[in-house]
Amino acid sequence: MTAAIRVLLVDDHAVMRAGFRMILESAGDISVVGEASTGVEAVAAASALRPDVICMDVQMPDMDGVEATRRIARDPSVEAAVVVVTTFDRDDYLFDALAAGASGFLLKNAGPEELIAAVRVAAAGDALLAPEVTRRVIARFAPAADGRERTSGGREAGNPPTPGPPVILSRDSGVPTVELTEREGEVLRLVAQAMSNAEIAQRLYIGEATVKTHVSNVLQKLGARDRVAAVVYAHRHGLVSTTDAPAPGP
Repeated sequence: MTAAIRVLLVDDHAVMRAGFRMILESAGDISVVGEASTGVEAVAAASALRPDVICMDVQMPDMDGVEATRRIARDPSVEAAVVVVTTFDRDDYLFDALAAGASGFLLKNAGPEELIAAVRVAAAGDALLAPEVTRRVIARFAPAADGRERTSGGREAGNPPTPGPPVILSRDSGVPTVELTEREGEVLRLVAQAMSNAEIAQRLYIGEATVKTHVSNVLQKLGARDRVAAVVYAHRHGLVSTTDAPAPGP
């Protein structure tokens, strides 16, 4: 049996925390190991409890969720993925939370199954934003006018690429350069299109474990904390155009 996913709930409303606890623990593979009602409590609990995932509210007394996320992300002893869960669908909350180090963004009106799924994918390190949120990230951070030629080569979905010359990118600061293999470049482009590891494995005809290795290598080379940062990086550098953004859901 696999170990349960350890979750820390952070919200200043006790009723909301109770509801989240009931939903998550009904999944069977998720255990709520702690609760916090303020950002200050969240930072302390994250360090003490070492959860796998933190469900973080934004508006709270003493310290808001964005600042708490920023402090947690800077703590090398805490490896938890932070999923911001808020009532407010506001771009400033979204972008501030991502800049602070959050790995996901979910609205409180999401269904129970969406909350459970968000925690599972965050714990697996496979967390990406919902398609509609990813499009907003792309619109915010992608180059306004991308005159560079796309390097995906227009491959058909059914034709897996063959590893070739490395892809050379420059860091946002200009130095140092980042050298990705052709396969790592393909994985980065697919990550930027909101594909999960399983979907990437199917597209490239490789094992999911191999995809995880490529993703880890890409994040390390880019100096990216998580997949969200890699999405922003890919679009900033023109590896994926805005037309490749995930299609709206049903």
